[in-house]
Amino acid sequence: MATVTRENVGLLTDKLTVHLSKEDYYPAFEKALKNYSKQANVPGFRKGMVPLGHIKKMMGASVYSDEVLRTVEREINGWLEKERPEIFAQPLPTADNADAVRQLDMNLPGDYQFSFEIGLKPAFEVADLTKATIQRRLVKVTEEMVTEEVGRLQTRYGNMTEPEAVSSDEQVLNVTFTEVDAEGTELADGISKTNSLLVSYFAESFRPQLQGLKKDDSVTLTLDEAFEAKEKEWLTGDLGLTDVADAGSKRFKLTITKIGLVEKRELNEEFFNQLFPGKAIATEAEFRAAVKEDIEAYWANQGRGQVHDEIYHYLLNNTAIELPEDFLKRWLQSGGEKPKTAEEVEKEFPSFRNSLKWTLISDKLMMENQLNIDPAELREFAKRQMMGYMGVTALDDSTAWLDSYVDRMMQDRKYVDQTYNQLMTDKLFVWAETKVTNFSNKEMSVEEFTAEQHHHQH
Repeated sequence: MATVTRENVGLLTDKLTVHLSKEDYYPAFEKALKNYSKQANVPGFRKGMVPLGHIKKMMGASVYSDEVLRTVEREINGWLEKERPEIFAQPLPTADNADAVRQLDMNLPGDYQFSFEIGLKPAFEVADLTKATIQRRLVKVTEEMVTEEVGRLQTRYGNMTEPEAVSSDEQVLNVTFTEVDAEGTELADGISKTNSLLVSYFAESFRPQLQGLKKDDSVTLTLDEAFEAKEKEWLTGDLGLTDVADAGSKRFKLTITKIGLVEKRELNEEFFNQLFPGKAIATEAEFRAAVKEDIEAYWANQGRGQVHDEIYHYLLNNTAIELPEDFLKRWLQSGGEKPKTAEEVEKEFPSFRNSLKWTLISDKLMMENQLNIDPAELREFAKRQMMGYMGVTALDDSTAWLDSYVDRMMQDRKYVDQTYNQLMTDKLFVWAETKVTNFSNKEMSVEEFTAEQHHHQH
């Protein structure tokens, strides 16, 4: 009878050895041969009448190996299901198995041993969040920020007109850049690229040359003379050029294909209620207050993201977890779809280790604190997400189609998994934030806040 033995061979690493005797696999081998003899189409024999000896000679060796290895797999999986050890990944075959496979001989059936290593998940205690000091970054929303946002909203919801000629720095020009020589002749293999630019993007000294130009008019320029450094660098990349210095001296014919101007929306009740339906905003002061609330909410959310980022790093850096690193490195090297070199594994391992530690920490916190997402939350998220995409602000008879949309989304396994992970991560950090008792508040400008961002993805 097949047996599986277990022994410790390293830090959080055990070796499982499957012991097989002939009785464990040979009956299945004989049965498989008989099935092949009934089903095989072999020239010179009627189907189902192929002699067993002929089948054994043709494919016996491969069938024998398959049945032995299938028996090994069945025993390992049965042992794991019965014992339920907390392990990483799947059992990793040892190098000894290659010799065992080479010794398989259907003419000399006997006892075999196959061994595997398993990496065990460690026991650990998550760092105590009550001992953490987490900084809250509070962005101060200024009247200047409100004025800038009001102007942006007026432009975003404004009406596009098409003036006859260039007359304002606020106009938008649809243009084509065509590379030319010193005489203004188009180069056969030169650059030709369309773009859309505000007149204000051009250097102040060059803008007078654009005044009065109409659709289909052209002007010859170099990037050096027409643009300041920042805009020139951006255009160099857009034109597919790699050397900014060399690109600056290239000559282009700039042809205007369209002139546009956005007329800003008037600050009136119609505009206020379009942006903030249901708030009954009647005055510009009330509108500015509502805009300020939105800006504050945005930066409060950004600040909350920074709090969660600090919580993540505190838990990761202050939770002591031993890992079976030798086993994990071997698994990374040979356990994936494509084998990796030892050098590749060493380079990837620090990031992999942090990711694995965070998975262990988050799984433990979610289990111990019974954090979960129920189907109703998934459906509500999908519904609100679609409402955001479509600009829908309220549910009524006209939005009944949302339910059928959500039904379809709930059948998409990939979407459900991604959404579940997103909501679960959010719920975990919201819970963790409630466990922090020591916060230090720091008021700062947008520029200071941006400079301190970690740009870390959980």
